[in-house]
Amino acid sequence: MEMELSRVDYTLVGITAPQTMKLLPSTGTGMTQKVTVADQDGVLQVFSVKKGDIQIGFKTLPSAGISRLELGGALGTVKDKIFVSSENEVRGYTKKGKLFLGFDTNLTEHIKSMHVSGSNLLVCGKHAYNQYHDCKDTNSYLCGDEINDVISLSAEKNNRLTPVLACEDRTLRVLDRSSLLHNIEVDAIPTVLHLNGNEGGETGDEILYGTADGRVGLVCIGRTEVNHRWILNDGKHRGGILCMDCYDMSGDGVLDLLIGRQDGTLDIFSLGDDAGDGKLTQRFSYSCNESITSIHGGVVGNAGYEEVVASTYTGWIFGLTTEVVDKQILMDTETGSMNISQDAQQKIMRLRMEIDEIEQRVNREREKYQAATQDKVDGLSAIPFIAINDKMTLCREDASYSLVLEVQTPIDNVLIQSDVPVDLLDVERNSAVVSYSACEPASGNYLLATYRCQMNTTRLELKLRTIEGQHGTLRTYVTPLVQPKCCQVRQYKIKPLSLHIRCHSFDHQRPYNILTLKGAFSLGEIHTWVSFCLPEIPEKVPTGDKVTFTFVSTFLDTVLHCSYSKGEAEFKSDNISTISILKDILTKEATKKKIKLDLLCAVNDESVVHTLQLLHPKLKVQLALSKQVSLLEALRELETHDAESLECLLPEYKQILKNEKELLTQYKRQPAHLDRLYGMITDLYIDRHKFKGINVKGKVPQLIEILDKYDLQNLLDFFQQQSV
Repeated sequence: MEMELSRVDYTLVGITAPQTMKLLPSTGTGMTQKVTVADQDGVLQVFSVKKGDIQIGFKTLPSAGISRLELGGALGTVKDKIFVSSENEVRGYTKKGKLFLGFDTNLTEHIKSMHVSGSNLLVCGKHAYNQYHDCKDTNSYLCGDEINDVISLSAEKNNRLTPVLACEDRTLRVLDRSSLLHNIEVDAIPTVLHLNGNEGGETGDEILYGTADGRVGLVCIGRTEVNHRWILNDGKHRGGILCMDCYDMSGDGVLDLLIGRQDGTLDIFSLGDDAGDGKLTQRFSYSCNESITSIHGGVVGNAGYEEVVASTYTGWIFGLTTEVVDKQILMDTETGSMNISQDAQQKIMRLRMEIDEIEQRVNREREKYQAATQDKVDGLSAIPFIAINDKMTLCREDASYSLVLEVQTPIDNVLIQSDVPVDLLDVERNSAVVSYSACEPASGNYLLATYRCQMNTTRLELKLRTIEGQHGTLRTYVTPLVQPKCCQVRQYKIKPLSLHIRCHSFDHQRPYNILTLKGAFSLGEIHTWVSFCLPEIPEKVPTGDKVTFTFVSTFLDTVLHCSYSKGEAEFKSDNISTISILKDILTKEATKKKIKLDLLCAVNDESVVHTLQLLHPKLKVQLALSKQVSLLEALRELETHDAESLECLLPEYKQILKNEKELLTQYKRQPAHLDRLYGMITDLYIDRHKFKGINVKGKVPQLIEILDKYDLQNLLDFFQQQSV
């Protein structure tokens, strides 16, 4: 059953961090709930809604930005105490605004995530986890990778505190005091944790986790074993998850899962009987123009009407309610006039008065600023600081990077510049107009593109594909729509093996090429070199004498296994080009440090055939697509001038005309895909012979001819002939 929900905007606060808005528990049956929200200006406020008007309960003075907001209380009681984290301090307020806790954790890192369970306070910085019992430091844990979120299993149902950390290395770490109890491997980076049904299920040990690639999973955590219940597997590409909640939106006794995503999508899924195998029923979806940082189900606007309350990055607090919000404005079908109720008329008058007052204040401030800038003696021109929320993530589905830029004010334009070859891909949600400028690759400038945004665009999403073996820097110059004109620069490192992501499994049955390095390098130095080559490597060196990572190529599905320690490193891959790139980069980095390396390369000829077979289906699809698109122009001309002859066309040509829009959309989405495949096969051919000391660059034109008349067996024969 699908829902019909209407949007109601409540208020606008400052920029909000993820999970900084909650609904306080209801004080009675059928009563509305109060909203508590904290922003990056350091302001915490509680408000309620009465007859469409905002009633402020309390509001604190500005201070350092608030990174997290949680509700707490004694076990078994109502959770109506408000806890906020700011830098390395935690403060507690009653629902009436009285400060009852001001606790300095003395952490060296700023608090990123927090959870409150009874008298236990769990806080996490970038790598450190600390537990405080009655404000006394009780347990701690140092994580090898970044911590994204923290939660604990239901202490009321389990009678013990069991913390769970969501970590950047695609794991959920379950702790027992200060030691690791379970290390749960998941398929993507977990970004947010939530108790199933808000209480952890019947036994209190069920955790919902949301990932950076938009999936949701349920895991049951016991003392001795872990059970993966389900993961949302509808095959759709969705934005990363920032917040979750469970609430019965329809009043049928079945909880719904509320999800807020980075791309501005708000989804509602039913957690009914069908959820057991991961096939959640989607009941509602809503899209706004900015990321949703917090979400909570409850009753806010009017008693008896359930709604989803959400906060956005720029600070909008809005609700999606089951109430019909336009009932006060009715259309007379006979006369065509609108009948506006008395309450609606009063609301319109109040809004007009508020707008007039704001316009007057803006004019006064503008006059003050202009007078200050025109003063010849003490004249000043202040450049405003504009916060930018940016993130660049690798999408496994299409082997491309998604770059999201979110600004608190409307964006005028964004300039993209890169000193390495990069392909910009089409994004359906992107309404900006893009224009390209001529570049001089000889001067280190391979890309120069400008995105001119439409009015009131605060969020821009770009898609780009890198080329492995090329490394450098991508720069964005973001110009907001403010005066005086200014821009902010953001830089993103493009690594040599940029299309690889971390994974947990390593297939020992594949034919591997092995690169072995020996030399007088420390564990920290080799870790820095590997981090320079590959994404998703932690900043700090993992504990232990030996470090092991496994990667998979999002483009080819080839595997890379890295194992290194002090003075020795070994790299295994079924793609010889990956080994070649690593060899070149690591040698250069060692030369910079004046460290002598002993290299040994064991080439497996079967790996070349294996890689070509992996490329075969991708190449076959792209060649067919390229051929069909090239035929479209001739078929359209035939359709225009001689429509009768279309009946004589072969069925495959008729099918091409029928699927014209789909083919052009697919081709436009990945315009240089075929060229990239040609480039990979060419690199594979050159790298294979380079390890044997043979220069075959003169044979490349012959290889291109074979690819143009592609047949897998002919290609394999060509590789085999040249290697004899």
